[in-house]
Amino acid sequence: MLLQTAHLVGLQLCISCCWAYSCHNTEPSPDFSLPGDYLLAGLFPLHAECVQVRHRPEVTLCDRLSNFNGHAYHHFQAMRFAIEEINNSTALLPNVTLGYELYDVCSESANVYATLRVLSVPGTNHIEIQGNLLDYVPKVVAVIGPEDSNSAATTAALLSPFLVPLISYSASSVTLSTKRQYPSFLRTIPSDKRQVETMVLLLKRFGWVWISLVGSEGDYGELGVRELEYQATKERICIAFKDIVPFSARVGDKKMQSMMRHLAQARTTVVVVFSRHQPAKVFFESVVLADLTGKVWIASEAWAISQHITGVPGIQDIGTVLGVAIQHGFVPGLKEYEEAYAWADKRDPRPCINGSWCSSNQICRHCQTFRPHSMPRLEAISMSSAYNTYRAVYIVAHGLHQLLGCTSGACSRGQVHPWQLLEQIPKVNFLLHEDTVTFNDNGGPFSGYTIIAWDWSGPNWTFTVIGSSTWSPGWLDINETKIQWHGKDNQVPKSVCSSDCLEGHQQVVVDFQHCCFECVPCEAGTFLNKSDLYSCQPCGKEEWAPEGSQICFPRTVVCLTWHEHISWVLLAANSLLLLLLVGTAGLFAWHLDTPVVRSAGGQLCFLMLGSLAVGSCSLYGFFGEPTLLACLLRQALFALGFAIFLSCLTVRSFQLVIIFKFSTKLPMFYRAWVQNHGAGLFVLISSMTQLLICLTWLAVWTPLPTREYQRFPQLVMLECTEFHSLGFVLAFAYNGLLSVSAFACSYLGKDLPENYNEAKCVTFSLLLNFVSWISFFTVARVFQGKYLLAVNVLAPLSSLSSGFSGYFLPKCYVILCRPDLNSTEHFQASIQDYTRRCHST
Repeated sequence: MLLQTAHLVGLQLCISCCWAYSCHNTEPSPDFSLPGDYLLAGLFPLHAECVQVRHRPEVTLCDRLSNFNGHAYHHFQAMRFAIEEINNSTALLPNVTLGYELYDVCSESANVYATLRVLSVPGTNHIEIQGNLLDYVPKVVAVIGPEDSNSAATTAALLSPFLVPLISYSASSVTLSTKRQYPSFLRTIPSDKRQVETMVLLLKRFGWVWISLVGSEGDYGELGVRELEYQATKERICIAFKDIVPFSARVGDKKMQSMMRHLAQARTTVVVVFSRHQPAKVFFESVVLADLTGKVWIASEAWAISQHITGVPGIQDIGTVLGVAIQHGFVPGLKEYEEAYAWADKRDPRPCINGSWCSSNQICRHCQTFRPHSMPRLEAISMSSAYNTYRAVYIVAHGLHQLLGCTSGACSRGQVHPWQLLEQIPKVNFLLHEDTVTFNDNGGPFSGYTIIAWDWSGPNWTFTVIGSSTWSPGWLDINETKIQWHGKDNQVPKSVCSSDCLEGHQQVVVDFQHCCFECVPCEAGTFLNKSDLYSCQPCGKEEWAPEGSQICFPRTVVCLTWHEHISWVLLAANSLLLLLLVGTAGLFAWHLDTPVVRSAGGQLCFLMLGSLAVGSCSLYGFFGEPTLLACLLRQALFALGFAIFLSCLTVRSFQLVIIFKFSTKLPMFYRAWVQNHGAGLFVLISSMTQLLICLTWLAVWTPLPTREYQRFPQLVMLECTEFHSLGFVLAFAYNGLLSVSAFACSYLGKDLPENYNEAKCVTFSLLLNFVSWISFFTVARVFQGKYLLAVNVLAPLSSLSSGFSGYFLPKCYVILCRPDLNSTEHFQASIQDYTRRCHST
């Protein structure tokens, strides 16, 4: 509290010094003051900033003859008009009059001076420090203005300890919404945060994600740029170039030349310019000078419809200008009021009385009034802006109306403390010319923005309203047909660092900006989710996707079902083989004592046919969805059955070679082979070896039904795990060893007697067997499809068929078709002929 008191004492000394400097012996101008029961202060920059003296510690003497601000003049008149309108009303503040004190705040020092003036005690030029500031009663109950955010922040900081309501008609800085720092600040335009949200919605609407950002020095531009960068980044919009136009910038200076050069190098189609109108004018004069054309320029509300900018020579060629503007407002009767004001005094400019005032803080050389033809024009932008001042006055009036209890028809006049009025103002809710006036929690209005586009199609510049924005939530309504784009065929310009990728191609960032990327197709088995364009997501276990896919597809579950056509063919072929095996067994049993059957092995043939039948029956386990029993039996039964057949085939080939070639050369071995039943013993040992391998296989590496995902990306193969075990390899390796042994023995007996020459048949059948399995492994390696399961059946079926056809079919042919060859005499003749040929060689 001590520090605050010392601060206020300093302010008191400051205002006293100002007054001593130039504020004595003055006569107030009636245009700038009006007596009333309750006074309102208005702060308006009627003259432009006096740069050459703006940093001096004393109050700037605003000169009416130079740098006149016609825009602020309309605010000035709107406040006067509103107060006079309220005083003439019988419904609002009956029997109460409002007065005003208006100030020309042409500089920072003038703004501080005016703020201290409104805080002074009525009838004095001093601020009295009291123990409780809430008991303090300044000369005014509320302040309207000032225009820009910097001045408003200064004024709000000075008024806040006294809780004097400050309602700005144009200050839009986000920081002013901080109630802890500026508890008495309110405004009649939205904050820059809402403006930035609207700009970001506009950028998103047209897909502009690669932009440049330019602001002006000061709170308005710098904070606006900072907020826009933050919100744009959140929406994945990249800022390629960012810079600030300083107060001291001039067209053609090094700073502006550098800015134009970097802006051109950024190669962005869209440039957002968040600036006050004076720096914006310097900026666009530099743009025209640098010939930066063919772009889309996004304007902040401070210059969106400003004729200071539209009057820059050559600006109509820079491209398309879209802007965010304050929603249109209209003050009925203001234009007529200003015209009446101009007609009321037609006197020529006159010298001022020595020390007289043309405004409440302005010493001037001449007091000048406007003539009707020289009065500043009330353009649309000025009318909309003036409406915010007009609305601010009515807000204070309605707050007083509630505070003074005027709803009964008569107001109870009394002393009003600023904090009492501050409590009532945020609660106001009234209709002003079909516009509902109310405040949000941050002391701002519930109004949105108008989206405009510059139009140069006619002889003069105009702007077209193309849409509007509201919140919350943020929503943008744009009529694109009203926009005349600068490009060919009136197409919406693109502003991207990299063009969109094709479907199923992920964006691989190649720079620190995520908007600059390369397009890489997603690998097979992955897809590009539209919610994340920068990484491909893996498909689920039951799904698949080709390369460069945006979605995953369900995998096809595949097994060799009973009802497929290829299954019918394989089943028919296997069943035919079984019938042939059974028929051959019956035929051999009927002709068991014939030479052909005895030379084929006699009763051993039934073991061979039975083993082939077992192998054939095992093939039925390959059809339908695999079960545990089918997995246990199908490959093991085939391996065992075919091993028995190969064992018999091997021993038959070996016996024929021994009988005809080694019986005389190795009589002891031949005698031992016959006496010890070598053939049967070999078949038994060989078969038991394969049986032991199969049992070990089933016990240790038990084949189980499984869903196989790795082999084919688009299929789920229902199969058994038998192919992936060591037991399967051992069983089939053993059968391969038997096949090679049988082939070797049969090859040695290729020149045996014709009737006993089974070697040729065995060799042929084994060659078919080798071809079958070589084809199987080749197809299994190359073929990618669901019919690989059919190949798994076809290979063993071919092996069984080749064994049967190579060994048994020739004998069936002799029995059935050449009975003359199935005689003892024919066989003996063949043996004698073989013996003669052997002796002759």
